[in-house]
Amino acid sequence: MEKERHSGQIDQAVGAVRGTNQSGVRAHNERLVLSLLRQKGPLAKAELARLTGLSAQAVSVIMRGVEADGLIKKGNPVRGKVGQPSIPMELVPGGAFFLGLKVGRRSLDLILTDFLGNIRSRVYLTHKYPTPDGVVLFAGHGISQLLEQLTPEERTRVAGLGIALPFRLWDWAGVLGVNKSDMEDWRDRDIRAEIEARWDFPVFLQNDASAACGAELVFGNSDRPSDFLYFFIGFFVGGGLVLDNALYTGKSGNAAAVGSMPIGRRGGKMLQLVDVASLSCLETAMAHRGLTADAIWSNPASWQIPQGMIDEWIDTASDGLAFSIASSASLIDFSCVMIDGWLPDAVRDDLVAATHAKLDSINTAGIVVPDVRAGSIGSDARALGAASLPLSQRFLVDRNALING
Repeated sequence: MEKERHSGQIDQAVGAVRGTNQSGVRAHNERLVLSLLRQKGPLAKAELARLTGLSAQAVSVIMRGVEADGLIKKGNPVRGKVGQPSIPMELVPGGAFFLGLKVGRRSLDLILTDFLGNIRSRVYLTHKYPTPDGVVLFAGHGISQLLEQLTPEERTRVAGLGIALPFRLWDWAGVLGVNKSDMEDWRDRDIRAEIEARWDFPVFLQNDASAACGAELVFGNSDRPSDFLYFFIGFFVGGGLVLDNALYTGKSGNAAAVGSMPIGRRGGKMLQLVDVASLSCLETAMAHRGLTADAIWSNPASWQIPQGMIDEWIDTASDGLAFSIASSASLIDFSCVMIDGWLPDAVRDDLVAATHAKLDSINTAGIVVPDVRAGSIGSDARALGAASLPLSQRFLVDRNALING
């Protein structure tokens, strides 16, 4: 299967992406219909024809084919005031399955999702730091374990694996508390190709923060704006940039590397956002007080961490985030900032509120201050973003900016 560059996203204004009634383009039109059903929910044939610009006959042919493939099904009839009831079509959860692998600096997470993005099952491992051998070994065992939970017929519907990986891992050995030599293998290893060689489905790879941002585009709330800057708070803070409903990753796939953004000086040293808004900062603070950081990484839904320490981290992190947002808004005119991460919802919401307050206190004369809101995915954003890569490559329109190893 051809590996195409891909943003992991749907155009929110997909109704403006017109179909064509010419022959030989059924694949595009099928993607267009599936994208609309994913974005807008169940739709009747007449509405699909209106949104795509295709004829009713063309839409009927597409729907019959996609229904025969087990990707859509008839929903409950909707009765109007006159005439026959319309029958909307909707996506079938078991129509396709996708694997998503998140390679984190403190953990590995492999998920199996259905066609709607529901996580069916997962395997998880914590580690001191990631190695190519360890990731490939974990992926092999984990994929086998997850596929065993599917029926033979369902296994034929596995469309691929996406990998969300921090780029340039060798640059961060010191912060991870390991020797530089421990991370050097990442310079030359192609884990995407190594994993793909073992399986009969395609494997895709993307920067982990970009993948998390892509999860917002594919699975997030439909009321998202068309332009936004995205922050994901993990061991290190990372980000993504969405312009005109498209994830912009740049030539290297590492655009919107907000963690590297300079935010000022402290004691003569230039600070980056990663130095103040990462969970590694909270981990270090806990270690200095004799506490184990396992409380951070074991369960993102609930932290057993003294509230005072969390409040101190939020205060410092929100300072850095507000400065980064103001600096970014002076360069790119986006309407919204989303903040998400490996955080309990309450902590994320407090961080968003504090960042909003700090942003209000900054002199922003000459720029339009963007709205600051919480992301809608949560701690699974990177893994779900990884799973969205094969989903988008196979079933959605407007694919671009995919990094294949």
